[in-house]
Amino acid sequence: MAESYPANEGRPRRRGRKVLVTLVVLLLVLGGLAVVADRVAVAVAERAIADQVRQEVARQQVESAPPEVQVGGFPFLNQVVAGRYDRITIRLRDVRGSVQGNAVNLPSLDIDARNVRASLDTLRSGQGDVVAETVDGTGTISYDSLAALLDRPGLTLGERDGRLAVTAPVDILGQQLTVNGTAEVTVSEQGQVALKVDEVDAEGLPAVPLARTLLNNWAQGISIDVPLPELPFQLTIREVRPLPGGLAVTADARDVPINQAAG
Repeated sequence: MAESYPANEGRPRRRGRKVLVTLVVLLLVLGGLAVVADRVAVAVAERAIADQVRQEVARQQVESAPPEVQVGGFPFLNQVVAGRYDRITIRLRDVRGSVQGNAVNLPSLDIDARNVRASLDTLRSGQGDVVAETVDGTGTISYDSLAALLDRPGLTLGERDGRLAVTAPVDILGQQLTVNGTAEVTVSEQGQVALKVDEVDAEGLPAVPLARTLLNNWAQGISIDVPLPELPFQLTIREVRPLPGGLAVTADARDVPINQAAG
């Protein structure tokens, strides 16, 4: 005799699967809402930090395009509760400062703050320090700006084979010659850009010792330390490198209150 099975035996299983699917969908929806809330909070924080950076840059009498801020790490709200943020990136474009009355242009200045400490009370009240354990900065100084600081008529600077290329008109023994040379670029103890012209020549230079002496004297005259505008966030210049687009600057700082950059 064939066995018979109740017609509704499969219903509890189907009902259990429906409940499981409903729970999964509900969790996905809640998770999605949490992600949205997290990203909204990040956007609010980034706008607030950008406004603070804009004010600090203005206090230093430096102009720039509106700061671009990105807060790293996920989830952001967990970082708020812990009072520690993994990474805050600040990008400044078209930065324009002044040194001894001359404009210094930095087409770009990127700032990377790591392990930033800020209590919830500080975020709520705006009072207290927002301190970054480390801050690294990379920027580019235009060659036109650097040449203006050297104050030599007709001087142009550029990059050649990884070195600073120097070209300028020079009057030697009554002849107008074009000088071409290269210079070593380092950072001085005072944090300035140190130039040392070590290879220089001029086509048509008279073949007399005095002409060579005058040319060498001109080269020594631009082998100087060039002051730069004060960088935000207490950044100290560590390295400079000639690149085709300008003089690349690398700087860093430690334990920096990033909400008091000009203090």
